[in-house]
Amino acid sequence: MGHIIAVVGGKGGVGKSVFAANLAIAYQLNFKQRSLIIDLDFQSLGDQSIILGLNPPKNIVDLSKAQVSQWEPKALTPFMINAPQGFSFISAPREAAIARDIDLDGLGKFLKASTQIFPWVVVDCGNGTEPQALKALEQATLIFVITTPDVIVINQTRRILTKVQELLFPPDMVQIIVNRHSPTNVINPQMIQKNLGKNAFFALPEDAATCEGALSKSQPLTISYPSSAIARSYSDLVRRIDQMKLLDQLTKLNKPTGTAQKLQAIQGGGQTTAPAAGDGNGGQQARSRMAALDPWTSMKLRLHKSLIDVVDMKKMGADMNDPKQKEVLREKTQKAILDVLTKEDISALCPTREHRAQLVKEVLDEALGLGPLEDLLNDDTVTEIMVNARDQIYIEQGGRAGLAKTTFSSELQMMNVIERIVTPLGRRCDEKTPYVDARLQDGSRVHVIIPPLALRGPTITIRKFPKKRILASDLVKFGSMTQEISDFLRLCVEAKLNMLVSGGTGSGKTTLLNVLSNNIPTNERIITVEDAAELQLGQDHVVRLETRPKNIEGEGEVSIRDLIKCCLRMRPDRIVVGECRGGEALDMLQAMNTGHSGSLTTVHANNPRECLGRLETLVMMAGLGLPLKAIRETIASAVNLVIQQSRLSDGSRKVTHISEVIGIQGDTITIQDIFIYKQEGLDKNRKIIGRFVPTGFIPKFVEEMEAKGMKISRGLFAVK
Repeated sequence: MGHIIAVVGGKGGVGKSVFAANLAIAYQLNFKQRSLIIDLDFQSLGDQSIILGLNPPKNIVDLSKAQVSQWEPKALTPFMINAPQGFSFISAPREAAIARDIDLDGLGKFLKASTQIFPWVVVDCGNGTEPQALKALEQATLIFVITTPDVIVINQTRRILTKVQELLFPPDMVQIIVNRHSPTNVINPQMIQKNLGKNAFFALPEDAATCEGALSKSQPLTISYPSSAIARSYSDLVRRIDQMKLLDQLTKLNKPTGTAQKLQAIQGGGQTTAPAAGDGNGGQQARSRMAALDPWTSMKLRLHKSLIDVVDMKKMGADMNDPKQKEVLREKTQKAILDVLTKEDISALCPTREHRAQLVKEVLDEALGLGPLEDLLNDDTVTEIMVNARDQIYIEQGGRAGLAKTTFSSELQMMNVIERIVTPLGRRCDEKTPYVDARLQDGSRVHVIIPPLALRGPTITIRKFPKKRILASDLVKFGSMTQEISDFLRLCVEAKLNMLVSGGTGSGKTTLLNVLSNNIPTNERIITVEDAAELQLGQDHVVRLETRPKNIEGEGEVSIRDLIKCCLRMRPDRIVVGECRGGEALDMLQAMNTGHSGSLTTVHANNPRECLGRLETLVMMAGLGLPLKAIRETIASAVNLVIQQSRLSDGSRKVTHISEVIGIQGDTITIQDIFIYKQEGLDKNRKIIGRFVPTGFIPKFVEEMEAKGMKISRGLFAVK
């Protein structure tokens, strides 16, 4: 019996293909036995042919589709070149369209038979995550992962190791080869070991001149420069493998099967995620390191993979929007999990019924729900969920952030959860669109960003909205405002003042906008415009509009500006824009100035004065080249009130300023505070002590409100 050695590279340019070719030839030269080189790198498509200087008329795709009952040397002749130096070669196709036609079953049968013909079969597997490469990994005795002393390469190698581990390949089967090693390199093998969590099996020296010379001759360096230091290193490597009896030892390991199908099923049929870019500091600060999975997580992974074999998860996911179907599917899946559990020995891992129930629940959540996020979403005390990496989830409770006890099983499970969130909304998150804004069924806001933009793997941020709609009375109870200020703001909404809610990220702008919007009289027609629909208005006469991103062809985008223009033709009494963050600010101001009084929106800013300055900048982003004075005059005439919402150092959220935009004097917009929140110190629990105080200024619009029959006490504005 021979052995298959799979060669994988975490990033292009690490020398993986050169390594695979010279490894096979070094074996042939040292042990005088013919070796076989197979090119399964369908990203490069033909690199091995250049390295070896051979161009076979047929390739591995032709071989996979050949109707051969039993593979033997004679049957291989049409598909293989026997080089005069003593090795054989089967090439990859030269075109991607041909590569897609590979027969995986035929490939698997050939790979299994190849070890009966050759003592050593070296397979160039690309990044190791494509279906044809996974077929080779399943049949392999040994997997060599090639890395170099480079920050970005090490980071991506860690991701490859994680994927291999998630597919349950034995750790001893995977060995690290450090290519282009130099004693003077800042990143030494010890640092690589620390970052990858695994010892390097062998280091090949840096020898650029020899490698370039061999490529220029279209000959492997072990043939063209047999006396070079790097050629001798390849001989040392194959002799070390032989002396350790490494391949014989690894043959006894239990290897997974069906990895290509399982990987595709876990990802919902999508493509594998792109490798991440480097972190710029040798990767030493990265927390999401390659480490042995704990028994509980390993068991969940095994159960999930077994579940994929017996349940069509994609078909199940298609009916998840129907509550009744969802419950039926959950029951079927639970039964399937219990059936799988009967084949596993879990007595040590789950000694009690509670442990067993918890294991089943977690696998169910990952199969049909949002995995470890399910419990956090159901916890009313959690207001924000921040997934930094697979094994690091932070949550916000009571205004304070802390590390959650739960983690994801794998990045593949994270990608499955992300797809489950964005697909019902008609959105996508993949290599072409590596970030997306979305929402959950309860209205909670979701932002997702994945590699290559996110260096540590997929990142999810969820801003939860309470299941019970927050009212003005709740904000008073929370201490965000006083009852007097709440009544004043209600009158301002009823008086159809144009209002801006200003604040930083997470300060509660959207919550306050919701509360203000619910004061709009029920007989008025309200049209809301949002990036991701999250406003929760209690009125019936409401039309909700939501933007749409570009489709896969880069067409069909509908922006907030487009929707604001549309809603002006829909006879709105009130226009509520979730947030102005671009040129739509100009359209919003024009609407406020042309008979659509009482409009509401939010803007990111630190205080009311900066809010107006930011509004100027946003109007300029419309690209019409308006003079600054004209912009300021438009703002001064359109905006009546700016409400500043802030998140304080103790995590509490307060209305810190309510300011009136009075007008414009010269080139400056005049703004005057009506109420402010005055901080006076900290209590023994480090909570901020303060009070809401009027400034003594009586707004100009009070007289207009009184003329409309609204009763408002002038004493409300008196300094106390």
